[in-house]
Amino acid sequence: MANPKSTSGDTSLPLIIVNPKSASGSTREKWSQTASDVRAHFGPFAVAFTKCQGDGIAIATRAAKAGRKFIIACGGDGTINEVANGILLSGKDVELGVLPSGTGGDLRRTLGLPLTNREAAKALRDGETKQMDVGKVTFHDHSGNEVSRYFLNVSSVGLAADIVKRVKSAKVFDWLPVESMRGRANFAVSTLQEVMSLEPDLVRVRFDDGDEKTLQTIAFCVANSRYFGGGMLIAPNAKINDGLLNVVNIGDIGTAKIFLNVHSIYRGTHDSLKEVKNTLARRIEISSVDTAKQIFLETDGELPGQLPAVYEILPDALRIRVPRM
Repeated sequence: MANPKSTSGDTSLPLIIVNPKSASGSTREKWSQTASDVRAHFGPFAVAFTKCQGDGIAIATRAAKAGRKFIIACGGDGTINEVANGILLSGKDVELGVLPSGTGGDLRRTLGLPLTNREAAKALRDGETKQMDVGKVTFHDHSGNEVSRYFLNVSSVGLAADIVKRVKSAKVFDWLPVESMRGRANFAVSTLQEVMSLEPDLVRVRFDDGDEKTLQTIAFCVANSRYFGGGMLIAPNAKINDGLLNVVNIGDIGTAKIFLNVHSIYRGTHDSLKEVKNTLARRIEISSVDTAKQIFLETDGELPGQLPAVYEILPDALRIRVPRM
């Protein structure tokens, strides 16, 4: 593979930032063929490979400041999140592209991106540019520092964060390694495992300038896009350019009822459950009623920290290449 620091050179070329560890390492294994397909159906490009978590942010920031105008993320939703954060942190007007090669593929679903490398490359070449809203969450990281992070899909607290933690652990069951599964199956099995020991959290929430409310929640999801968790249609009515965050709260629902209705989250029909409430907002403040209890949050499938948190929507904050309709 090319040197991970290979962001120098002709800055007029698009830069593809590749996470070789995405899709359980298959991105690395298939890169030669992927690169060939992209060159044939998209054109010349520069490439940089990430080595560890956070590299995507650093590489994208440097590239944007160096004058790159088109930066493409090759990997899963976490990789896309990092590249988008790098672009936004740079303060430069840079377009984001996506070459899907990960496990979840949730942003790909919302944007209607093709699955194959050839078709995805053609969409990058012939697609159109759209303005996309970006979510911003300010929270406490694992060291207790207040930090901010941008997200394109969904940020959530409660069950979803616990599921992500389990997905990223070595095993979901002693006899079933995570590495043996992909996408939806991985998240589905992890979901069932977490649900077995489910307990609701009690949180304080304020929407925009409204009064503070106390809510019971097993999953509090702040959505900019429609999907999360490897294909769960958590916010079927969410739009990436309406200037609003779609908040989905799943209240205190019994374990048995979750097992019976987990399919509804994949289909986007969970709104019919009385325990599910939807709210549109531009700003959301959320904290734990029990200040001694740690409640973790996830953003686009990563686990950056914990409550308290403040969510905001940044309208039309990012330019993104999508297939031409």
